[in-house]
Amino acid sequence: MRLYEYEAKKVFQAMGIPVPKQYGVVHSLKDLEGVDLKFPLMLKAMVLVGGRGKAGGIKKIKNLAEAKSVAKGLLSMKIKGYSVETILVEECLEEKAACYIGATMDPSSFNNVVIVSASGGVDIEEVAKSQPEAIIKEELEGNDRELHPEVAGRLALKLAEGLGASSLADGLSSIISSLYATYQKYDAKVCEVNPLLVTEKGPVAVDAKLVLDDNALYRHADLFKMLGLSDRRHDVAEPTRNEQRAMAAGFPYVDLLQEDAKKDPEKLYVGIVPGGAGYGIFSIDEVANVGRKYFDGKVVPVNFMDSGGGPPQGRVAEMFHLLMDYPIVDVLITSRFGGISSCDVFIRGLVQCLQERHEKKQRVLPIYGRMVGTDLPSAHAFLEKARSDMPEILKDLHMIIGNQKIMAEVIREGLEEAFKARRASR
Repeated sequence: MRLYEYEAKKVFQAMGIPVPKQYGVVHSLKDLEGVDLKFPLMLKAMVLVGGRGKAGGIKKIKNLAEAKSVAKGLLSMKIKGYSVETILVEECLEEKAACYIGATMDPSSFNNVVIVSASGGVDIEEVAKSQPEAIIKEELEGNDRELHPEVAGRLALKLAEGLGASSLADGLSSIISSLYATYQKYDAKVCEVNPLLVTEKGPVAVDAKLVLDDNALYRHADLFKMLGLSDRRHDVAEPTRNEQRAMAAGFPYVDLLQEDAKKDPEKLYVGIVPGGAGYGIFSIDEVANVGRKYFDGKVVPVNFMDSGGGPPQGRVAEMFHLLMDYPIVDVLITSRFGGISSCDVFIRGLVQCLQERHEKKQRVLPIYGRMVGTDLPSAHAFLEKARSDMPEILKDLHMIIGNQKIMAEVIREGLEEAFKARRASR
């Protein structure tokens, strides 16, 4: 869960990180008239995407008339497709220099990393590519809640030297320590300031980014209270429509393609409904591998999905509904390796989905899969009876029962049949 800049600054201020004076947030021109303002000041569009400055979403303002005019424009604009509904109004500071500080986790080692750079106020990822020597990293073994003073001091001195002002080292050390403490205290995935401005008042965080780990939100009722939030916010600037739908239904889902990606008519787009997270990752790789080996690389897995342990029948049905409603998908690959979860519940949910789509005359895609594990006998019996009772509804369901075929073969045969059907329809 990402925090808006004004929310992150509230957290930073509470943790001892200097920020500009906050006049507040406004949602309309009328709100702006009720704020006691001192010019010059900054108006900043609040959306949960990067690139606001380049898009014209951050403006320096000299007087009230200009503030009203600019605010009107900001509230009518979209940044990367997302409407601006809130504007942060804050003090404008004169810049003497700018730098970057941040804390995150290295995904390869799972160690926390503190990053600093004297090249602040620009895209730090681009700096890392074009000037890797400008990025200073300190990887921390262990998971200490506070940064050791020696580490903070070392990073601060290097940063101050990069800025050409060694006298800043003590102030920078304090901010680096506080930023890392914020990162740890709130179970953040990313905590950064870009830029941290050097001003007459000293270093000040004129931007703030704080991304929280969704899995740890239950531990931070105090943070929610501080920010005036009653519940976890689904960040509409991040999830796709499919991902938002999956969140609402209660299962993890990730689109692997850009939203509204253009379809290549020569390729086969494969939706994946696995039995669990690990099997979901394996299925993505295996679909791609089979596509490269047998189908000239013309196979595209479109999603990651996880049913979670013991999903109810309705959730299983919605997992299949979601992918059949996704226009780019041509065929579904599924595998239920029942351990915690029941094969019986799984097959009932799948059949429920097919029945509902048949009744509503919605699109039905061919499904190829395998089912093995917990409650397999009852699942097999249910499926055989369903085939007998409603053969037309289940004509596109091709389910292997048991281990007589490895999953790679099931995938290959399913893709082969899907390509044949496509050729026959042309």
